[in-house]
Amino acid sequence: MQGTKRKLCAALALLFAVNVFIICTAQRADAVTYKQGSTGSVVTQIQQKLRSWGYYAGSVDGIYGSKTTAAVKYFQRSNGLTADGKCGPATLSALGISVSEAGSSSSGDVELLARLISAEARGEPYTGQVAVGAVVLNRVESPAFPNTMSGVIYQSGAFTCLSDGQFWGTVSDSAYKAARDALNGWDPSGGAIYYFNPNTATSAWIWSRPVITVIGKHRFCA
Repeated sequence: MQGTKRKLCAALALLFAVNVFIICTAQRADAVTYKQGSTGSVVTQIQQKLRSWGYYAGSVDGIYGSKTTAAVKYFQRSNGLTADGKCGPATLSALGISVSEAGSSSSGDVELLARLISAEARGEPYTGQVAVGAVVLNRVESPAFPNTMSGVIYQSGAFTCLSDGQFWGTVSDSAYKAARDALNGWDPSGGAIYYFNPNTATSAWIWSRPVITVIGKHRFCA
């Protein structure tokens, strides 16, 4: 009788463990599924890849709207995937976005910010690279700019590296480190929301901004 009870308890314990595993697995899968209403840096990556491959013609703004959903369905149909308009593990993989990267918003933020820093401040002192990253984050917090990192970076006309293609070049190792330092709160810019190189600036307006500090070739302004 005791042996039967022990076997029953063991069977129930095993069943419980299996159920917990299934639930946790489902939660992990759901955590890396992006769909209409999702926002963030991974959504920006999805949009950029779809646009560069001709599936998407909308704005790269980090907001998973109806146009992004339609583009994802188009991509899925063209590549033998279930056309549900959602970016789960299979679709993310087909887009070249790793599940581990998609599951970590912080890694996506570092990648996006590092890419901008590398393109805008390559060759600048390390402190100046961090300051460029800080300007992006200061804009996110300012009511005068979009309230997401992707929105700030992809805002029309905001950064020349987007228009001249340098944004998509190789990212330097120092830019990744600078992005992490900026995201961790270091702001050598002193709260600046603008910066410019006086040797290359073509806008007369930018010269009217109050200068907070100068680092390398960049003037950081309020």
